[in-house]
Amino acid sequence: MKVFVYGTLQRGQPNFQLFDDTKDGCYKSLGVGMTTKKYPLVIASKFNIPFMLPVEGTGNKIKGEVYEVDDRMLEVLDELERHPTFYRREMIPVTSEDGSTVDCGCYLLFNFREDLLKLPFYDTYDSNGSHDLPYVPSSSRDVGKNYNLISSVKNVD
Repeated sequence: MKVFVYGTLQRGQPNFQLFDDTKDGCYKSLGVGMTTKKYPLVIASKFNIPFMLPVEGTGNKIKGEVYEVDDRMLEVLDELERHPTFYRREMIPVTSEDGSTVDCGCYLLFNFREDLLKLPFYDTYDSNGSHDLPYVPSSSRDVGKNYNLISSVKNVD
């Protein structure tokens, strides 16, 4: 399956190393891609997590990366993104570097609070970007503390 990643799973970002653990399956980079439609991409929560919201036509065309993943890698990505209870993997059209359009699975935050739409919208994500909102990896969060992971989500349970 082809997946479009726009946040911490991109090359050089905090969760990219997940792709390099071969016990978790295989992947192949298909290059840079851009959503064919506009979406809001925001950075929110006390952990500065990037969220792409399923509000087509609002925001920007989002630049990210396209990967072909096997079933095992898809399971690992679904687990990381807590699909379908947190993010939901939906098929969206993405324009690849060669100009062709390909349908890709993309993790979108569906059950979000409307106030996220008042945050700045980005067209690309870098944890160390000029926004000064570096991602806080799960390994740096208080172990054993029961977080309502994202205060920006309506009902996370």
